[in-house]
Amino acid sequence: MTNRNMSSKSGLYLRLEIVWWVFTGLVAALLLYPLYTKLGAYPFYRINTIYIITAITLTRYIFLLPSTFLGRWQVGKVACVFISIPFIFYLIEGIHTFNEFLDYGNLEALVGKLPGEEQEGMMNYIKNEMYLFGVASVISAIVFPFRMILSVWRLRNKGHV
Repeated sequence: MTNRNMSSKSGLYLRLEIVWWVFTGLVAALLLYPLYTKLGAYPFYRINTIYIITAITLTRYIFLLPSTFLGRWQVGKVACVFISIPFIFYLIEGIHTFNEFLDYGNLEALVGKLPGEEQEGMMNYIKNEMYLFGVASVISAIVFPFRMILSVWRLRNKGHV
């Protein structure tokens, strides 16, 4: 491959990465908007945002790895394998903390300021959204290092991602 082709591919990968990050940011903003406007004080903004970003980004890297900047970056993929291990525990701890929050009935107190007809819907939205993206992020974070290992092996032995 010529140097010009490599730089044009790098530019394309960078543009695709930017588009995906903008898309991920928009999805996160749209999903968190009802919580921000209706609740204000919500103790899980940070972990919820991390769940959304992780679920979308790692799923994208699992399925679309050849069209990402990480596709041919061997050192980056190996680093991601080792970073994934504590990150998985962090994600699981967030789900555990949210479950404890629900067990002590704090969710009802959180939506207590809303009108009665909106409380049940908001509680269902919060639980479903947190569990959907929490579990999706944990699953993708577990699969991700195996995909990176497979990609390292393929690039080293077969020449493709």
